[in-house]
Amino acid sequence: MPPSRACAVARGFSLVELLVVIAVIAMVIGLLLPSLARSIATARQFRCQVSLRSVGFDFGVFADDTMYGDRGADERFAPRFKLETFQESEYGIDEFWRWGDKPSQPLPDAEGNDPMRCSEVQGTLTLQRGAPCRSGGVGPTENISFTFNGRLDRAPLRGTDGPRWTQVTLTDGVVSGPGIPLAWDVDGAVAASRGTSPVFSAPALDATSGPFADGSLWFPALRHNGAVNVLFTDQSVAPSTDPLGENWKWDFLPR
Repeated sequence: MPPSRACAVARGFSLVELLVVIAVIAMVIGLLLPSLARSIATARQFRCQVSLRSVGFDFGVFADDTMYGDRGADERFAPRFKLETFQESEYGIDEFWRWGDKPSQPLPDAEGNDPMRCSEVQGTLTLQRGAPCRSGGVGPTENISFTFNGRLDRAPLRGTDGPRWTQVTLTDGVVSGPGIPLAWDVDGAVAASRGTSPVFSAPALDATSGPFADGSLWFPALRHNGAVNVLFTDQSVAPSTDPLGENWKWDFLPR
């Protein structure tokens, strides 16, 4: 057979063969997608843990009586300090305002700085000049990533009218206590639906009075493969699908 005729009868793919190839490719993609989704979710969980560890490191420095830098108005409490003041130093608001004369500042900023961000939470945060965390210094509520332990901010004191809760101060001793939750993933959308701020949170536990008794200030976000990332005062981080079922000191109160 002449060479020209041999080229002319070269065989191509049939329609059936092409459909088989497409089906095989689709099957492989179907098998890989769940694994890929889990890998992406795990990577985002790790990024969130890195952000929390950074907060934990800063807390360790802020709490240390020899290493801390600027404690703002809490200098008058030395060597004690308030958790809210540390929180404001992390956001850079109130007496720690970092943006000159600007009345507000969106995060991420122009350099991409956004230290208090979980990788799963989208949307811009806006910081307000001259306002503390609990009074609208950070918002909108649904875009807040992390909450801080409300029991390290307010604790019961015995007054003339019975038990009452008041803002408390901390010492560097809180850093050495293992298993004391400091901050964790928060569901800002749930907090917004309840008309409350998520900057502080705590479970009700067995409280029958006080700000946490009805459970309205408990809204953890199980957004990392069904788990919440929890940062402890000793700077460690752990995920859990059942944070209240862990042997952690959720009932810890500062002295």
